[in-house]
Amino acid sequence: MTPEQAREKIIFALDVDKLSEIDRWAELLSSKVGMFKVGKELFTTAGPAAVEAVKRHGGQVFLDLKYHDIPNTVAQAMLAAGRLGVKLANLHALGGPEMMEQAATAVRKQFTDAERPRLLAVTILTSSTQETLKAVGIEQPVEQMVVRLARLAKESGMDGVVASPLEIQAIRAACGPDFLIVTPGVRPSFASVDDQKRIMTPAEAVKAGADYLVIGRPIAKAADPVLAADLIVDEIVKGTP
Repeated sequence: MTPEQAREKIIFALDVDKLSEIDRWAELLSSKVGMFKVGKELFTTAGPAAVEAVKRHGGQVFLDLKYHDIPNTVAQAMLAAGRLGVKLANLHALGGPEMMEQAATAVRKQFTDAERPRLLAVTILTSSTQETLKAVGIEQPVEQMVVRLARLAKESGMDGVVASPLEIQAIRAACGPDFLIVTPGVRPSFASVDDQKRIMTPAEAVKAGADYLVIGRPIAKAADPVLAADLIVDEIVKGTP
């Protein structure tokens, strides 16, 4: 794998709450990562201007708002995401097949394949454990539940899923080579684990079959964020064929 291919796999998590911070990180990392994640805190604070700020610096956006609502509401939200010009947008697979199907149908009807966002379904959050699932009445083991939701997402028209790196191989086996897998819970060898429970290194995740890696604090909290991004690229290149 080339360094450029490795860079394209990195999604930097913009876990900030000011537009000025977006400008800072986009200027610093636009040539070092493949995409920027705009999540709930930033979008709630800055709204669509956050997406526009990233795009102004030439960056692509993963809009990570994890929609989970009645089917029509989620479909309309996905259409709004598409109009913002984001590359990836997501919803919760636990919202069920009707919710996913309506969103996928609406987006494909409104946009050409080239211009539409790729739609992802969140399976089980990487901070969740078996105890977390049992507390809400889910008795299946985490991996089985993740694969079940991934299959359901594919059948419902999703382009891929967000899942822990520990489930990548099982999802790939169940859903095929073209199904996108985006993995948070990735920690390079030089970084702390923080609050993630089900983790891998970047090289391990890519080798297992991840298409994109969401990485935030290991870059953002580093003394030299640019060097940290370069080190992650090096890890991926050295650890994959």
